[in-house]
Amino acid sequence: MSSAPPTGPGPQEPPGLAGPPATTAPPVGDADPGRAPYPYAEVQRSAEFGELRRGHRAFAFPLTVAFVLWYLVYVLLSSYAGGFMAVKVAGNVNVALVLGLAQFLTTFLIAWWYSRHAARRLDPKAEAIKNRLEGDA
Repeated sequence: MSSAPPTGPGPQEPPGLAGPPATTAPPVGDADPGRAPYPYAEVQRSAEFGELRRGHRAFAFPLTVAFVLWYLVYVLLSSYAGGFMAVKVAGNVNVALVLGLAQFLTTFLIAWWYSRHAARRLDPKAEAIKNRLEGDA
């Protein structure tokens, strides 16, 4: 019997996976020793990024809650207020159809409003962060 350690993959290791474990250390070589190894983590902790995130959340979260509530009201009315939803508004158009179409209209209005908000308030801040990050590269 030989006491030498086995070479190559063991019986339970698939071929090609033997070797040292992967590390999470930054690559060595051209890296600047004075610079943080992970600039994205540094940007994420910055006050500028926090302000960008707050600006997004302050717009997106309330509108999301409002739209979900509006949708639930529509579903509940459809389920439990059939008489009200069947009321004719004009010709064969009833309240249910008007509110259903209003759901689509609301969706498009929110998308347009968010696009406008992002272009005016979020994109300039995001662009400044991106330029600073790419300028460090």
